[in-house]
Amino acid sequence: MSEDKRYQVALSLIPGIGPVLAKQLINHFETPQNIFKATKGKLTKVNGLGKKLADLISGEEQLLAKADKVLEASEKLGIQTHYYKEDSYPQRLKSILDAPIVLYTKGNIELNTERTLGIVGTRKATKYGLHQTEDIVSSSQSSKPIIISGLAYGIDVRSHETAVKLNIPTYGVLACGLDTIYPSAHRSISQKMLDNGGLISEYPVGTKADARLFPARNRIIAGLSDALIVVEAAAKGGALISANIAHSYDKPVFAVPGEIGKSFSEGCNLLIRNYKASIYTGFRDIEEALNWDLNQSPSKKVIQKDYSHLSTEQKKVVDILLKNGQQMQIDELSWQSETPLNQLASILLQLEFEGLIKSFPGKEYRLV
Repeated sequence: MSEDKRYQVALSLIPGIGPVLAKQLINHFETPQNIFKATKGKLTKVNGLGKKLADLISGEEQLLAKADKVLEASEKLGIQTHYYKEDSYPQRLKSILDAPIVLYTKGNIELNTERTLGIVGTRKATKYGLHQTEDIVSSSQSSKPIIISGLAYGIDVRSHETAVKLNIPTYGVLACGLDTIYPSAHRSISQKMLDNGGLISEYPVGTKADARLFPARNRIIAGLSDALIVVEAAAKGGALISANIAHSYDKPVFAVPGEIGKSFSEGCNLLIRNYKASIYTGFRDIEEALNWDLNQSPSKKVIQKDYSHLSTEQKKVVDILLKNGQQMQIDELSWQSETPLNQLASILLQLEFEGLIKSFPGKEYRLV
């Protein structure tokens, strides 16, 4: 057991010191070990750290003893520990301010894989929702992403089950320690996931599932996913929290539209109405949003689009998109084209009607 690892885990165990403050301390003192060795006077100079927290840090031996127990139990259970400055820690989370400083994993997991796809939804899924989930996972096979979800009832567990059935790697993000499976009914599928995927948590062994921990868990799902699909969701709930977080992280969010007036459709339809998610109509939507389709049929003949019929203003916008990787955010497009936003929005709408561009969450536009 390395000394560095002991101090890293010990820092993550201090009550009242969350990821943001922990990172401030690390930036100030360089290493967790230096934090514990600092005097109370130096500790209280860090913004947000009062005398009470400084006293807790000074109780070094008790915290290290707790960290030792966590590390020993983790090792026995085959649980790996990842510190946020290590190469094994997911790069996708490093840019997120409130990402945990320590992450625990179990199974055959590569946290920096090339492609990831999050799938979330209601626990009370309908046959339609379950079918759509199976179809999404099945359709993802050509792009080979890791399927990420929360191992909850309904949409989450169906995404894991389908991935396991099709031998697609899948990661479950838990709101408890990895010595506990919640819900316990999913223990069997969680074991199958370990062979080609596994489990992830920011919580150490011994942490029981608690309703207060689930919203924090959802930010990990959102942060690890290149794109997030909401299959079915009520107007309030965990799936909506995950979607809103992913939207705030500027991740592409998609929602499977549902029947108007049904409670399990309200969340998805609300996301679409509020421009926080694009309508999911097929896996091609995901491939285009993430440019996954560009590497997939290298021998396929490229069809040259005809732009000769476009107006001068439309052609100008298309030319700028072509020079900038074919996809841009509307504000940048407005600046480069020297076109006011209201006028540009009208031009983009005309081009979208012509099937020449497609809009994505975050006011991004891409040539098709």
